[in-house]
Amino acid sequence: MAQSIHYEIFARQGAKGGWKMLDVRTERDSALEFAQKLMADEKATGVKVVKETYNEDTGDYLTLKIFEDGHNQVKTAPAQEDVPHALPCFKPDDLYSYHARATMTRLISEFLARNRITITELCHRADMLEKLEATGTLLQHAIQKVAVAQAASTSTPVAQIIKSLNELTTKAFHRVYRDERNLLFPDVEPGGFGALAAKLAAQSDGLYVLNGAIARRLRDAKGWDEKVFRLLALMAEAPTEGQARTLLLSAIDSLIGEVLAGSAALHELIGNNENLGEALMCLVQLFLGKEPANAGERAGLLALTQHFAADNLPEARTAIANRIMAEFKSAKRLCPNALDDEFKTLRQIANRVVLGIGKYLSHEDLIGAFTLRSKRLVTHETLGEYMAGAGAPDEKLERLLFVEENIIGAENKRLLATFIMPVITAAGFETHFSNAKIPLLARLQRLAQLQARVRRSGFQENQRQEMADILDKRACELEARAKLFEGLDAKPGSAVEKATTILRLCTGGMLTEGRLSTRAREQVVSYLGRPGFLTGYIAQSAQAAGVQRDADAAMAELMQTLGKAGITAETGLRNIAA
Repeated sequence: MAQSIHYEIFARQGAKGGWKMLDVRTERDSALEFAQKLMADEKATGVKVVKETYNEDTGDYLTLKIFEDGHNQVKTAPAQEDVPHALPCFKPDDLYSYHARATMTRLISEFLARNRITITELCHRADMLEKLEATGTLLQHAIQKVAVAQAASTSTPVAQIIKSLNELTTKAFHRVYRDERNLLFPDVEPGGFGALAAKLAAQSDGLYVLNGAIARRLRDAKGWDEKVFRLLALMAEAPTEGQARTLLLSAIDSLIGEVLAGSAALHELIGNNENLGEALMCLVQLFLGKEPANAGERAGLLALTQHFAADNLPEARTAIANRIMAEFKSAKRLCPNALDDEFKTLRQIANRVVLGIGKYLSHEDLIGAFTLRSKRLVTHETLGEYMAGAGAPDEKLERLLFVEENIIGAENKRLLATFIMPVITAAGFETHFSNAKIPLLARLQRLAQLQARVRRSGFQENQRQEMADILDKRACELEARAKLFEGLDAKPGSAVEKATTILRLCTGGMLTEGRLSTRAREQVVSYLGRPGFLTGYIAQSAQAAGVQRDADAAMAELMQTLGKAGITAETGLRNIAA
């Protein structure tokens, strides 16, 4: 749930004076310090600090008083004190705040996309405001949605809130109409925005006028890419330092952030993609400051990539980061036509996006988003569809293990394990590996491969051990029916040859870990203790190498092989016979 917090400082004069908001701050300590200073300097008979938490998902405010002091406090019922304001905005200037612009963007997003403008451009262009007014119901529906949301947390009637919002909107529209007639927003040619910013930096309405001038500069842009390119070109005109530089760069950053927050604009900027996975990969590349694969000749996109690589435009990069997180949390599939591609794409994007963890993307938020998307993939419907394409039971298990490698979240993996257990305990699984048409060693090797993937998986320890034990049990049953070790022991040949054969099975990934590999090691140790083993091993090693072997070298080689098979050097030295 996206939230932002600010602190409002109120003061009153006199015993029964009403509260008047004096300042708004983003830092709690700063707000409290300012309120306490008002009392210390005797500039107010009472002060209070109210914490306002704005929920971007619902457009609602949660109001909580965190401090109050005064020489004669007025008692107010808690239910009345902490009730949110009936209106999110009180004067036309409030409509230009970040939260107000974000809310308006969400409510009239189709109008903005259709006309290829951002909310800031709309708020400074009389022609577009007239067009919005002409839609009639669109504007009224947007006002009604805000009113209903506010009325849900206050006792003020919806009709009264709608009336107040209509009056506020009318004032804001008429202000822009008046300023347009009075030529307040200048037509500035390229190269003149630096001087304009320097002129407006000290004025209270400097940002308002500058945004109006930028909006006029963008009005004939043929598309979003050209609009972004024009905005980025203005950055070169910013003064080297001072308020003018901050004013111009912040205005440009804010506008580009609004462009990137819009679905239609982003779609046009990054071009057509086959699916959400490809589109999301392009966004991640852009966020990391790397040229997307299909950037082509889009000058605006290329320039934006360079600025992101230099870590410029923090608000715009935040907009891209928020969009990436929103897409990850959405229910839309990355690759709807193939689950294999879905999991692979998820893994690829995860490997890329972790490089951007920092001030724009938190590790916790990223993990949360990936966990949520993984959760939507670990369902009966999705996994049932995925396993339906597998033939043999071992292929089903392999597919489920592939899923495990490409999802995150302990709970998701715990749930996935409940799909695996019925597969490996089913009669069909045992029957498949009992098929005598497939060579015994091939079946044992397949079980060992599957068990190895289980053992290195991220399942819970008890689940991982239970699955590994079941696979080992199946392998032991195969070996017992075929009498692999007994048959090998009965064959003619030296103890060295028999031990070497079993060691190859152990080191070649042919045996599962557990009872089967333990029995194989015990068999090898028994061969080590037979008289003349070491002498025979040295002779066989020299014959295989075709040269005279040093006894120490042959012994070192044997110890190394025993170690790979899971037999410690101490056990080997203790049991080996000369």
